[in-house]
Amino acid sequence: MKGQVSSKVTLTPKAYLAEAKMRSHYGVLDRPTEEGGGDTGPTPVEYLLSAIAGCVSMTLRVYLERKKWDVGTIYVEVFQKETLTQKGIEKSIVEEISFENEVSESQKKELLRVAGKCPVVKMIKGETNVTSKII
Repeated sequence: MKGQVSSKVTLTPKAYLAEAKMRSHYGVLDRPTEEGGGDTGPTPVEYLLSAIAGCVSMTLRVYLERKKWDVGTIYVEVFQKETLTQKGIEKSIVEEISFENEVSESQKKELLRVAGKCPVVKMIKGETNVTSKII
């Protein structure tokens, strides 16, 4: 089906080691040893944070090429923040975007707007319905 993107994950009987297949690419996921895993690959959260960072940087690059703005290398660091509140621990995701070359304040404002159009960011903000089923 055109436009369909998928990832198939197989969790092996070997603790938490999971093997992922995406198109013709393979990856592994695992948990750190202190969480019972073998630490043979990134955790699912680390993959998600990497997906956000990759998507944001690529979304910005498309826009920057169209505008012919030379910002040099794009750096995107994404991390999960945990804050203790009266309701308990609240988790949030923080993106820190920087560029090799200087950008003006008006460019920063526009680039933040464009970064928010990243499909992965839109997905985790709840703009994509998720249906789960056991087959």
